[in-house]
Amino acid sequence: MTEEPSQKVRSLPAQRGLEAQTGRASAWASPAPASRSHYGNADATSADRAERSMGSRGLQEADPAAAPTRAPAQAEASESIATLQEGYCKLCSKNSQNINPFILRVLQKVDEEIKKGPKEGITLSIAGNNRLIPVQRVTGEDFCILSKILKDHPYINGLDVRYNLINDTGAHYAAKLLQKQLYLIYLNLMFNDIGPEGGELLAKALHKNTTLRYLRMTGNKIENKGGMFFAAMLQINSSLEKLDLGDCDLGMQSVIAFATVLTQNQAIKGINLNRPILYGEQEESTVHLGHMLKENHCLVELHMCKHGIKNCGFHQLCNALYLNRSLRYLDVSCNKITCDGMMYLADVLKTNATLEVIDLSFNRIENAGANYLSESLTSYNRNLKALSVVSNNIEGEGLVALSQSMKTNPILSHIYIWGNKFDEATCVAYSDLIQKNRLKPENTDVEPFVVDGHVYLAEVSNGLKKHYYWTPTYGDAYGHSTNAGFALVPVGQNL
Repeated sequence: MTEEPSQKVRSLPAQRGLEAQTGRASAWASPAPASRSHYGNADATSADRAERSMGSRGLQEADPAAAPTRAPAQAEASESIATLQEGYCKLCSKNSQNINPFILRVLQKVDEEIKKGPKEGITLSIAGNNRLIPVQRVTGEDFCILSKILKDHPYINGLDVRYNLINDTGAHYAAKLLQKQLYLIYLNLMFNDIGPEGGELLAKALHKNTTLRYLRMTGNKIENKGGMFFAAMLQINSSLEKLDLGDCDLGMQSVIAFATVLTQNQAIKGINLNRPILYGEQEESTVHLGHMLKENHCLVELHMCKHGIKNCGFHQLCNALYLNRSLRYLDVSCNKITCDGMMYLADVLKTNATLEVIDLSFNRIENAGANYLSESLTSYNRNLKALSVVSNNIEGEGLVALSQSMKTNPILSHIYIWGNKFDEATCVAYSDLIQKNRLKPENTDVEPFVVDGHVYLAEVSNGLKKHYYWTPTYGDAYGHSTNAGFALVPVGQNL
């Protein structure tokens, strides 16, 4: 790699000069609170590869499911930990590697936090999609240096490098880090151009790893080949609690493999299999995942967004839910489910005692489907806490029926309805719920306002997983109102 004299560090004074040029770091790494830690403080920008993969703008991640924390390690290590930035500069010089000023800023802030005293765990956030400060995205070579300085630092138990350019080269060093770093329990590699080979390396590294609890691979095109290696890993690994393989171009073979493995794996509590690449109209994925739900009594959270599920496949899932006694969060958004599918779900809700969050967004349940759900929620179910029917072609009749169910059901506290067809009766019904404090403003995605004596509803940026891909430039990116699904159903301790 070509050296740049302005960035190459040859001594500590040169390092200080660079720090003066780049300025003091923002709050990029903070101690994870005992009750909930975070994915990082990066705000939203458009990532080119995310736009190509997801077909949308400004995608960013903020996983509402918070990053984990761990108990502090040995106090005698504090002296060596306090010089992360110095160690980074020395390693760059030794390996003739240009210094990445973005990484240097983050490490400077971590050093400052550690000097304040022992911490319960620090999540190192080097997210590449921050637009508030200059960002030089992390490459595979940068991650090589970073992994070397992190492997012996017990205070750092979370690493977030989403939206960078790590690719398969960086995945090689991430795999080595998982083998040597005995304190890392959270790793976020979201949208890093990691392919099947990188996925294979990471999956094999987890065969012997016993500390990592949450791995996020969202948006890395590991394809069917990489997915098969992760499925095989779950046959061996018994410590990983949450795995996110959404938008990874998994194939039918790997989806079936995950369904098969999860009939035996008792450790995984949450899995995301969003948007696999499936061919045909037979809905095989729902058949196998339905069978898994009958056998698995540990899984708490299941995401099946964009599986092409129709009523027949949804019927398979509903039949499994009669026997399942662990699943609390079911995400079947962005599928092809209609009102007939809601008839099956309504019957399940009459007896199911575990489901707390259901995401039906971007289907087509219409008035008839909303009426089926309303009947069950009014007269039978007293467990469901959150329901999202965003963009389901529901008109006033169905929306009013759902509002009426909230008057008699004291447990249902969150409902999201934006994107449907509001009439004045709908606007008045939800305005009354909010004004009477039956529906808290932060627990819905609409807000009433009055013009010329008529009530209307405006959209509010609340939801079950509003900041799954991106975060706002202001406000609380990790609050319960925007990430209600993960707040209501936290998977694992502090995850």
